[in-house]
Amino acid sequence: MSSPVVLITGALTGIGRATAMAFAREKARVVVSGRHDDEGQKLAKELRNLGTEAEFVRTDVRHEEEVKTLVDKVIARFGRLDIAVNNAGTVGTPGSAADVTPESYQAIFDTNVLGVLLCMKYEIRAMLRQGKGSIVNISSSYGKVGGPTAAVYVGSKHAVEGITKSAAIELAGTGVRVNIVGPGPTETGMFNRFAQTKENKANFLETHIPTKRMGTPEEIANAIVFIGSDKASYIIGASLAVDGGMLAG
Repeated sequence: MSSPVVLITGALTGIGRATAMAFAREKARVVVSGRHDDEGQKLAKELRNLGTEAEFVRTDVRHEEEVKTLVDKVIARFGRLDIAVNNAGTVGTPGSAADVTPESYQAIFDTNVLGVLLCMKYEIRAMLRQGKGSIVNISSSYGKVGGPTAAVYVGSKHAVEGITKSAAIELAGTGVRVNIVGPGPTETGMFNRFAQTKENKANFLETHIPTKRMGTPEEIANAIVFIGSDKASYIIGASLAVDGGMLAG
């Protein structure tokens, strides 16, 4: 496919930003979304400087009308949507399962689960109309295993895994593929905020990651670009771990 149209949510920092840059280098046309106008416009300009077409659309994925508008704007601008990367997410504040509140639950699930469902709803509709498309939902290694002090976040990522696999089966044979990329610990602001201290981070790497190092956003982005592309045309409902061996142990 020449110059596919790619939509990336949560694109302003970390893995989302690296993914936008990676697709732009592949000459895809890129629509990035997030909640901060200044940063979004700056990123769109950077992408255009790489020689591709790029737009920013301010979106909060927790709100259905904003998600619908986002996908409508992609179609209005480019006429189609080939690849959607649902990356917007939040990790919340570390804490015991005994201290969970309805508010802390909602803060995470509204973005990580409802946000993914709303994005998929309108992305799938657009892709079915054109008979082809690829959706990549960003989960986590914690979509497969448990983790102390992170019950709600872990639960949200397990939900993303189940939602993705169910949609993938439902859409098999339509030309629309749905898959997951599950990053392990990655050098991003989100991970560092969750780890809280350098000591916690070093201990996690030593005890959980065979490679003894963090992944880079670019390494995760490369996997997203691949699984979203036609090179992965027979990959459906898969959960691709990009985690330095974390789940192999």
